[in-house]
Amino acid sequence: MIGQPAFLPADFSDIPGWAADDHAAAFSAFRQSAMKAGERRWKDGALGIGFASLQPAFAAARVLTAAGPQAARRFFESHFSAWRYGEHPGSGFVTAYYEPEAEASFVKTDRFRFPLYRQPEDLVKIPAGNPAPGLAPAFEWARRTDLGLVEHPDRQAIETGALDGRGLELAWLEDPDDVFFIHVQGSARLSMTDGTKMRIGFAAKSGHPFTAIGRLLVETGELDAATISMQAIRDWLKRNPHRRDALVWSNRSFIFFRENPLGDPALGPVAAGHVQLSPGRSVALDRKLHCFATPVFIDMPDATAFGRPFSRLMIGQDTGSAIVGPARADIFTGTGDEAGQIAGAVRAPADFWFLVPKGVTPAGAAS
Repeated sequence: MIGQPAFLPADFSDIPGWAADDHAAAFSAFRQSAMKAGERRWKDGALGIGFASLQPAFAAARVLTAAGPQAARRFFESHFSAWRYGEHPGSGFVTAYYEPEAEASFVKTDRFRFPLYRQPEDLVKIPAGNPAPGLAPAFEWARRTDLGLVEHPDRQAIETGALDGRGLELAWLEDPDDVFFIHVQGSARLSMTDGTKMRIGFAAKSGHPFTAIGRLLVETGELDAATISMQAIRDWLKRNPHRRDALVWSNRSFIFFRENPLGDPALGPVAAGHVQLSPGRSVALDRKLHCFATPVFIDMPDATAFGRPFSRLMIGQDTGSAIVGPARADIFTGTGDEAGQIAGAVRAPADFWFLVPKGVTPAGAAS
């Protein structure tokens, strides 16, 4: 199913940076998932780490209300075994994302003219394993009509008026590029003109495939693959206003949002794993392969965006349509411009060690 390379059993002492890491920070993030697991369950991952297999660790974490670095390290070593993904260095790949901040208005004004939308009532999720006739199997969302499910309007159609007059505008922003990158990140913290704060998160998407406009700029020679970043893409959009819309519309995927509770301001938004993200400790993994709350140690010797080599225990608490594969991860760096600068510069090979509940062997393990 997952091909090569396989998962290889390892000792914790084999993991570079394991002993020096702040396990208490990772435990704090893991305990959030453990508390949520007492209220609901989530789907198993195809790699064999299931919700039920995590229950002993969840139960122990709920009892252990606080843990210092050493106690937290003992917690992970006593409840999990380490499995390395791949025989060769750099078998995994890591990017990063963040929660943007922006000014916004509840109403359209001369200054605030670019909307973020709520989910339309006729936009529905297609049940897994039951593709809609006439739509590509990759479509997971579609528009419901009297004649059945059909393709929803895409980014270009929506931005040229397809949803006008339906009252779906959640908030209005000043800069269309802010709107676009909020779509890419999937969440935002908004400072409203009336002095209030609003946190928005993903509600639905149009169903069209996501196209990375940065990749298109590299393929056409507009930007250098070695130096591409979110800021470089933003700068290109500002320098080329006459070409901006055509490039942005090449990403047909369109995101719809809902208002979420503000929650703990020190943490990020509530993500797909049903908990607020912990900056520098929450990571998005391939949801079809990994169960939420799976711990994974990521080592990126060349990740200069963090100011030093990145060797850290992370907790799988989110997912994303571009995060595909056993050793593919997207690190949540935090909220605001500084976090965005870091996130936009992270694109690096990495080594992955998954922490698997004791007694469980991941699918694809070396025999």
